[in-house]
Amino acid sequence: MATQASEGNQGIKGTALVTGASSGIGAVYADRLARRGYDLILVARDGQRLNGLAERLTKETGRQVDTVSADLTVKADVRRIEERLRTDHAITMLVNNAGVGATAPLIDSDVDALEKMIDLNVTALTRLTAAAVPGFVERGKGIVINISSIVALSPELLNGTYSGTKAYVLNLTQSLHHEVGGKGVQLQAVLPGATSTAFWDRAGLAVEHLPTQIVMSAEDMVDAALAGLDQGELVTIPSLPDAADWERLNSARQQLQPNLSHKLPAARYTRAKAA
Repeated sequence: MATQASEGNQGIKGTALVTGASSGIGAVYADRLARRGYDLILVARDGQRLNGLAERLTKETGRQVDTVSADLTVKADVRRIEERLRTDHAITMLVNNAGVGATAPLIDSDVDALEKMIDLNVTALTRLTAAAVPGFVERGKGIVINISSIVALSPELLNGTYSGTKAYVLNLTQSLHHEVGGKGVQLQAVLPGATSTAFWDRAGLAVEHLPTQIVMSAEDMVDAALAGLDQGELVTIPSLPDAADWERLNSARQQLQPNLSHKLPAARYTRAKAA
């Protein structure tokens, strides 16, 4: 995968704020980061489950764990987390994990539910990132981990609105790396494949109905993602056997750039007009 100059996790601890932390991938991130020496701020809707996780992690790791019950599709709740990110200078990592999916085709979907998905997967993630990054730049250190998905690269899979939200997450991460990667801020987009969590039930397709050979455990997924973070990867695809496959795809994309904008249309279009 593409790498970026950074300190990785060497010497950067402080506090990690993790969204969607009550279960699944978010809860595993909370566990792993606490064991790496981070204090935690855990954000999710299910306050009772959050508190149980916090108690366990404090007991097992000795780290300080704060919980915030919040629904990131509610503007007031997003604003509360934004304010925490702007004002709490102990925060050195943001893990944008909260998200929902959709599996039905667009024409069979509830557009209000899709709009709510965009609010969570795109709008809340953008606002939280925008709240955290200026402070990271000012202090010269910080990490932002954005959980995207393999559907960012495969829009034919699942629902196109869902894949669009995850492509947005990937693009935002790459753009931010271009903006602030040289200012002490490490960016990482994680593109999981099918992962064994409650995500699938909420998206309308039980994970038990997926082929077992394509489903990774949340623990393996997060451990691979953190290994990629330690290696300085900008984009981590935990299931991809050969990182060179991603490098070739990304290189091809970059090679298009000089020819994406010209004064005149491409010759094939002017020839068609003349005919």
